[in-house]
Amino acid sequence: MTGGDRSSGPLSEINVTPLVDVMLVLLIIFMVAAPLVQQGVDVHLPQAAAKTISAQQEHLTLSLRKDRKIFLNEMEVDSSRLKEKLVSIFSQRTDKELFLRADKDLPYGFVITVIAEVKGAGIEKLGMVTVPPEEK
Repeated sequence: MTGGDRSSGPLSEINVTPLVDVMLVLLIIFMVAAPLVQQGVDVHLPQAAAKTISAQQEHLTLSLRKDRKIFLNEMEVDSSRLKEKLVSIFSQRTDKELFLRADKDLPYGFVITVIAEVKGAGIEKLGMVTVPPEEK
């Protein structure tokens, strides 16, 4: 029995059947799990938790009331003259920072229009002032 007897020597073939079985199981697991990962995530944004600003700094505040009146600190400003007023104020200031306080019942479009005027006046930083959430 010389030559063709394979049982006497080392086996040089690899059995790939278990490897294929494991790969197919992993493929099925990933195929089932992938759509679950791609679905949207329900995000609940915080009410307005932010750090407070120190009282030592003097900041200019733009307030928008429910009746669509605009105030720069305590002085009422006509909406048609808002941009030129901001340009004249911030032309002499080094920090181009403004805080916006808007009533929550104002229409979104009105607030965006005012923000566009502020950005058009060259204001680099616009901060939104909010009420901190109540602790439960």
